[in-house]
Amino acid sequence: MDESMSNMDEMIPKVYVPGESQQRWYDRWLKEQLFASSPSDRRSYSILMPPPNVTGILHFGHVLNVTLQDIYIRWNRLQGAEACWFPGMDHAGIATQTKVEQELKSEGKTRYDLGRDAFIERTWQWKEKYGGTINQQLRTLGASCDWDRSVFTMDEASSKAVEKVFIQLFDEGLIYRGKRIINWSPAAQSALSDEEVIFKEVQEQIYTLHYHLEDGSGSLQIATVRPETIFADVALAVNPNDERYAALVGKRVIIPLKNTSIPVIADAYADPAFGTGVVKITPAHDPNDFEVGLRHDLPMPSCINPDATLNELAGEFAGLDRFVARKRVVEALKSSGLLEKAEAYTHNVGYSERGDEPVEPYLSDQWFVRMQPLSEPALEAVQSGAIKFHPEHWVKTYEHWMGNIRDWCISRQLLSLIHISEPTRLRRISYAVFCLK
Repeated sequence: MDESMSNMDEMIPKVYVPGESQQRWYDRWLKEQLFASSPSDRRSYSILMPPPNVTGILHFGHVLNVTLQDIYIRWNRLQGAEACWFPGMDHAGIATQTKVEQELKSEGKTRYDLGRDAFIERTWQWKEKYGGTINQQLRTLGASCDWDRSVFTMDEASSKAVEKVFIQLFDEGLIYRGKRIINWSPAAQSALSDEEVIFKEVQEQIYTLHYHLEDGSGSLQIATVRPETIFADVALAVNPNDERYAALVGKRVIIPLKNTSIPVIADAYADPAFGTGVVKITPAHDPNDFEVGLRHDLPMPSCINPDATLNELAGEFAGLDRFVARKRVVEALKSSGLLEKAEAYTHNVGYSERGDEPVEPYLSDQWFVRMQPLSEPALEAVQSGAIKFHPEHWVKTYEHWMGNIRDWCISRQLLSLIHISEPTRLRRISYAVFCLK
């Protein structure tokens, strides 16, 4: 072996050691400003990084997401475009608050012990700690971001951009407000997205109750796992093809323990094979019941407060926690002869991913984006062949999704924001409903 080959063996190790080369090369890229961008006459191409939540560290989903963005930005940069990849992080207000409160709990404290200003300061400390970790992880991945253009969702420019887009979409009629059943966390006093609800198999009791007909001709039996919600019942439903109850449609029954009457209606939601084939309709506390309520133009009273206690509609049970009230209501039904039976029942119950508490279906005013005007051109682009899927069989899945898409709920707010409804105050709440995750 000659001397040159011997020297090369010393320069290039037999085994690639990432830690010895990656940081050195990345630092050189940054020093030479290879990722920097500035206004020019070249074709522009930019990506605003879908910001990772500043609630911990990156996971493999983030790695995949970042890698795909990096491929696009580097490819366009190689093609001569003025390419800029804006890095950033999302303050994820509610999720971050939960994380900080969990940290305080481990210290035997609550946010009330600290007070508002000190708690906000503690939250910013969390952001600096984990925001720095996320920033370093992105650099370790080799992300070719223009780091001088980093953005944070609480930055003034970001907030103003959100305000502008929110108001523009509202003025165009693409954003509106309406009542919907949401996933509500009584502990966090916050709405939760479907992704933040974890379903667990739970063994509870299913109770069969008597609803006496108002004319005294008999009673109907219904089965429910939530007898504490009977105070918000607005109807009993039977299947229109169920001959057992055809003659009872239009009659009225008495709500147990409440002594007010509600109608018997016919709706396909009632499953003749489940329980007695009769279901109670409580639109404010169940998403399926809510849809029935819309179809039949039923009232939608709520008997549960945001803190999961019963309200004045529950009479003597008002003020009780929902689960305490359930036991008391069952006792009252039993003593009144209105409880037919109670049986063990196993079913799936949604729990908050953050607080590990049962989620409360809750009727609330929410902001929505109308999806049909947005989904139609997206669907047409695929059906016309302008956009192609690989592999092609995913087209059917996409068509089903876009063809059945529902309006998108963009409300992610704390309780203090829920009652703000005037359009003139949109500027004060827009950052909350768009930025809070």
